[in-house]
Amino acid sequence: MLDFTINDVPHTRLNILTGERILVSPHRSKRPWQGQVEELSLDKRPEYDPNCYLCPGNKRADGSENPYYKESFVFVNDFSALLKDTEEGNINEEGLLVAETERGICKVIAFTPRHDLTLPEMDVEDIKKVVDVWQSEFTSLASNEWIKYIQIFENKGSIMGCSNPHPHGQIWAESKLPMEILKEEKQQQEYFLKNKKSLLSGYLALELKKKERIIIDNEHFVALVPFWAAWPFETLLISKRHVTDITEFSEEEKLDLARTLQQLTIRYDNIFSTSFPYSAGMHQAPVNNGNQDFWHWHMHFYPPLLRSATVKKFMVGYEMLANPQRDITAEKAAEIIRNQPTTHYKSNTK
Repeated sequence: MLDFTINDVPHTRLNILTGERILVSPHRSKRPWQGQVEELSLDKRPEYDPNCYLCPGNKRADGSENPYYKESFVFVNDFSALLKDTEEGNINEEGLLVAETERGICKVIAFTPRHDLTLPEMDVEDIKKVVDVWQSEFTSLASNEWIKYIQIFENKGSIMGCSNPHPHGQIWAESKLPMEILKEEKQQQEYFLKNKKSLLSGYLALELKKKERIIIDNEHFVALVPFWAAWPFETLLISKRHVTDITEFSEEEKLDLARTLQQLTIRYDNIFSTSFPYSAGMHQAPVNNGNQDFWHWHMHFYPPLLRSATVKKFMVGYEMLANPQRDITAEKAAEIIRNQPTTHYKSNTK
């Protein structure tokens, strides 16, 4: 029940997945959307780059040679942040200097042999093949009993620290649960025990009823701007069916996921007529860790752009020291993304 006008006054919103809050200041955005649109020069990468360590047939930093792959290619990261053979150990000095070793496996997935494409520029059928790889890699990594969590993610764009423009993502599998997963686990488990259904099932039903923040709604998935979004154009993908991880998706669901990913990322690119940067990743049930029925598969997109193709949102000042804060409401952001064309902006320049 509303007892104030949510689009007029400063207020906080609860992130039901983490239990944290964000400050929203809608009164600072009363004027119509006037974000400066800067047409950047088109990225004209070649289909094949002889200097790219992800292109077919090329040598990587460790001297390995890539196969002449035709679809996706997966390998253990040559500069892995986690190592499989790390021995168990810990440090604890008076409870003040505390550290413990972390074991894991880090993999890289080249989405396509084409150096010049990004996810929104790939065919749905080729994106579906990437989803197939995510599913098979999850199953393979989960077969290691010591692995407890598998994080599938993509960093797109140099602004997000991506060191190679060849379309690719990563999978980090590790022996402990990361902090964000621990937060979401607590929130989802508490809701499930109290309501006998998943947290995101309840949330999705409410969002579909209100239709204020929905971007894409198809047979199996919904893409929306979450009520608690912190980043300007943050989105959340939720499976309509309550599944705990990607291995439970049917062939039809995987194809629908591919379509959803393509449609969402095309809209992103069209906002500022640029290859829209983001960090995106799935959150799903931990593995080899007992009953996880309360988990509900979802995928976060965190893009940093704010007002144009070159203006980035930074978390500074109050946001670093106190609370995330935003001026553009989730409802306005959803409207902007939803109203973008579903044909990629580059298609009119070819």
